[in-house]
Amino acid sequence: MTAVQMQLNTELFGALQVISGDEALMKKAIKSLKRIASQKKSKDENVMSMTELEDIVRQGEKDIAEGNFKPIAIDDLWK
Repeated sequence: MTAVQMQLNTELFGALQVISGDEALMKKAIKSLKRIASQKKSKDENVMSMTELEDIVRQGEKDIAEGNFKPIAIDDLWK
């Protein structure tokens, strides 16, 4: 863990300690943290590795070379 991460953890847990006596505020904090965590998870799931991208491009090039594709008009891409 880096120094910045340790400082952020300290700040986060310090802020939680301040509101720990207020159930309503704790519920709001938990709801917000869950929303943030789900956004990160969603973002992580949508990220493709360079290897995966290269594999897709390689397969596409192979399909084109073998004639295994159906041409699509550029206007049809936006439908």
